[in-house]
Amino acid sequence: IFGMMLVYLLRVFYDGKFDTRVLWHPLTIAIGVNLAWVFITIFSSEEPVVSIKFFVSRLWYVVGFYFIATQVFRDPSNIRRFLWFYIIPLTLVGAYTVIVHATHGFAEKPAHWVMQPFFKDHTSYGAILAMFFPIVWAYLWSKNLTITTKVVITVIMLLLAAALIFSYTRAAWVSLVGALGIMTFLLLKVRWWVVALIALMGVGGYFAFEERVMMTLEKNRQDSSDDLAEHVNSISNVATDASNLERINRWGAAMRMFSEKPLMGFGSGTYKFRYASYQHSSQLTIISTNFGDLGNAHSEYFGPLAEMGVLGLLTFLIVIVISIYKFIVVYYRCQSREMQLVLMGVFLGWCTYLIHGVLNNYLDLDKANVPFWGFLAVLVAIEVYHQDESEEAAAY
Repeated sequence: IFGMMLVYLLRVFYDGKFDTRVLWHPLTIAIGVNLAWVFITIFSSEEPVVSIKFFVSRLWYVVGFYFIATQVFRDPSNIRRFLWFYIIPLTLVGAYTVIVHATHGFAEKPAHWVMQPFFKDHTSYGAILAMFFPIVWAYLWSKNLTITTKVVITVIMLLLAAALIFSYTRAAWVSLVGALGIMTFLLLKVRWWVVALIALMGVGGYFAFEERVMMTLEKNRQDSSDDLAEHVNSISNVATDASNLERINRWGAAMRMFSEKPLMGFGSGTYKFRYASYQHSSQLTIISTNFGDLGNAHSEYFGPLAEMGVLGLLTFLIVIVISIYKFIVVYYRCQSREMQLVLMGVFLGWCTYLIHGVLNNYLDLDKANVPFWGFLAVLVAIEVYHQDESEEAAAY
């Protein structure tokens, strides 16, 4: 991926050409501003070498799977290839994992490692399964498929569903429920201000009844379990579940780091090397560590806040807001039903990551970066090149 980035940048440098419609697209500008801030924070970083490596790795994913991908996707058939070149191997990994897991009786503890060596743990595995599940579902509704193809896609969807269930990744399950809600709003064409009002009412209701809500949550003592129903119930356990409590510990450390350096942060990629001394003794759990070896900030939002300050989070949120706006607008304007289905699947899959990002962060992993930036490239390519194409021209 790094080599691909260098070759492409050299080509652009010598040719002096890149499609200005993509280059000056609002989403491209937002991504550029976010990258620029990541670069700026290198100079104030507590660990400059770490931050340089973070910036370079972010750059090669953005160049490879956003900038290059938008040009590859000028051919609409390449969008399908990109998605299925990921889905098919992912399905094979899911089938392998389910088979290995079956030899352990589908117990909860083995679910943490049976996907190795393909994924490092069950949480990142579940997050990626959730990202691609809506895409497979969307393809089922295509009019251009034969009965045989629909059967194959159905089998793939069932395999991914089984893999997702037995991943025991609660955040992934929550993200799919959230994506289902977003799909409902999209299909019903609910006005944005209604969604905003519902969100504000939800936030206001939480703060209005915060004490009662917390008392109710603290009554839940159900820990992670082999029983799927009990495992679902443990999602809201903030009293005894070590995984949930450790997230609260990591978020608390991130906020303390942010309060100390609110503008520039500690430097991109530095959280795991600096958070230990910002943990509070009252929030430590049986799985707490001072060595940063059990995950990062466990949030795609608190992490940038601690590492790159308020502008680090703000520039990332701007990317998200513009992306969501563009996904919805392009979906309604698209002339091709096939392209609409692709947009629907990709948008819902991308949203699962945003929801999952509240509880975990994986944008330091190749398996998450590829779809995260690639899905945005699909959005921009469809808006710039395929939005006005007829059904026949866009069919693939």
